Amino acid sequence: MRISDFLHPSAVSADLGASNKAGVLRELVGLILQVHGDLDPNQLVDTLQRREKLQSTGIGEGVAIPHGKTDAVEDVVACVGRSRAGVDFQSLDGLPTHLFVTLLVPESKHGLHLKALARVSRLLKEPQVRQGLMEAPDAAAMYALLVAEDEKL
Repeated sequence: MRISDFLHPSAVSADLGASNKAGVLRELVGLILQVHGDLDPNQLVDTLQRREKLQSTGIGEGVAIPHGKTDAVEDVVACVGRSRAGVDFQSLDGLPTHLFVTLLVPESKHGLHLKALARVSRLLKEPQVRQGLMEAPDAAAMYALLVAEDEKL
């Protein structure tokens, strides 16, 4: 499984504008809708918010991986967003979150959910990947960096 299998270039934003967790989740769902416009935005936001209530998906070092399972999707659906200012996402390290990778997976595909999370986590644990995403001039460069770095794994 490669990131390019479930992340479309149109679902990447270099400039998230939201200043709080709820706003970021809505903005990320908006990115997903750019590729999958037939999905119900309220259902997707609800899926992500329910998962956040269990424990923040802010894993630290400026990264969050909001994710959830929903029958609204038939396969893994993803988006990536960057907030230069940073957002309080109740991250494990208490620092602002700048990079967001959202994953939505069908309820029935638990193994796929874990594979996608592992792939994204492995990629974002690399400091040079995080730094490259923060320094990328635009969404296209962010997408290209993710795909190129993913090929190295």
